[in-house]
Amino acid sequence: MRFRFFAVVMLILSGGCSLAPSFERPDVPMAEEFNLEGLEVSSATPKITRLGWSRFFGAPRLNELIAIAIENNRDLRKAIQRVEEARALYGIQRADQLPSISAGAMASRSRVPADLSITGRPLTSSQYQATLFLSTWELDFWGRVRNLKEAALESYLASEEAWRAVQISLVAEVANVYLLERELDERISIARRTLTTREASGRIMRLRYEVGAGSKLDAIQAEILLNQARSELAELERQREQSRNALTLLVGIPLAPETRPLSQIETTFLKEIAPGLPSELLLNRPDIIAAEHQLKAAHANIGAARAAFFPHITLTGDLGSASGDLDGVFGSGSRIWSFVPSLSLPIFDGGRNRANLDLAEARRNIAVADYERTIQEAFREVADALADRRWLARQVAVQKATVADQTERTRLAYLRYESGAATYLEVLDAERGRFASEQVLVQTRRALLAGMVNLYSSLGGGILPPEEETQP
Repeated sequence: MRFRFFAVVMLILSGGCSLAPSFERPDVPMAEEFNLEGLEVSSATPKITRLGWSRFFGAPRLNELIAIAIENNRDLRKAIQRVEEARALYGIQRADQLPSISAGAMASRSRVPADLSITGRPLTSSQYQATLFLSTWELDFWGRVRNLKEAALESYLASEEAWRAVQISLVAEVANVYLLERELDERISIARRTLTTREASGRIMRLRYEVGAGSKLDAIQAEILLNQARSELAELERQREQSRNALTLLVGIPLAPETRPLSQIETTFLKEIAPGLPSELLLNRPDIIAAEHQLKAAHANIGAARAAFFPHITLTGDLGSASGDLDGVFGSGSRIWSFVPSLSLPIFDGGRNRANLDLAEARRNIAVADYERTIQEAFREVADALADRRWLARQVAVQKATVADQTERTRLAYLRYESGAATYLEVLDAERGRFASEQVLVQTRRALLAGMVNLYSSLGGGILPPEEETQP
């Protein structure tokens, strides 16, 4: 009874004070709201909090690719294993708070010859023993072990948030590469249509030269324009093949080639979202949450470093039964026990403990800077995405008007050339301008959609699985 009472008292005392500084979230200077000038955001526009990727993206094929990527992407698998690693480390550190008890049994038999025996006769002895051992256990009066456990817990939680951040990044990256491939499909379609037109124009120019109705310069210029279209098409084909390779790497498995121009998915590709308030980033962005966990872990490590300046108290002991006969191991009067408390007080360590405390405080200051930097970076990413959404929409409208003007310019240049009022060089320049403006329009439309994807991910979206997206 006395032993059990003593054990309970020691467990209570081991949960003593903590020398870690109290945690206070640093104040980070940032605007109270985002700049929504020129953007139409109604009250019915959903926020990002409960909008998972399968409800945000309207392209079924893209949702399928994202699901495959989450299942097979190697970077995400590595991040998951980092979480498992941190959880195991936390379990190891947490176990140090409790005493480690093990059981053992021992049997020995020995013989002492007559000339060494105190009785002058040969002596044979036996010993049998069964014991419970209390390994060296630290009484955590100053919170050293508990703070180390808290630091391991916060590191584990930070690694879990880091895994969520990798998943959000993966969702956005798959979507952006998918958009790039759709852009290249449409640009290749434009290039092939342009190539067909220029091949026909080249044949006409050669025939006119052969019959004496046109100059050799016009035929050469038409051939140059044709070769430029061939070169541009080859470059676009190269880029599309590379984007397919990038998508295969992200998804993690081989994919069948797909050809679908951007215009086929553009209208229903994305759902409009409201950016909300900057303060909501603290709750939604996993990288900010992870930085806060790392900051809490740094505070706990300071407490552990401070505890090293105080006495270190440990307990070691065993309790069991022993006898010279096997039948008497658990008999009356065979109980054995030992109890070895120890106390050590640091007197001179060459400044090691002071340096460890300085190191912990420096790492805490680094964690504060990382936390503030993470929040500022998150705010910048959202602000950039909102700027893309605002200005790229205007740029798309302007570029559409430019394409219309370039098309009309090309038509008029052909009429002027046919009437003899202009050289073929004017037609050549108009053709180049129209082709370039059509390519830029497709690129800008894709950039606008990519900006919406980046806004979604920078607000912390993309982490909910489909089965959770309808839950409140």
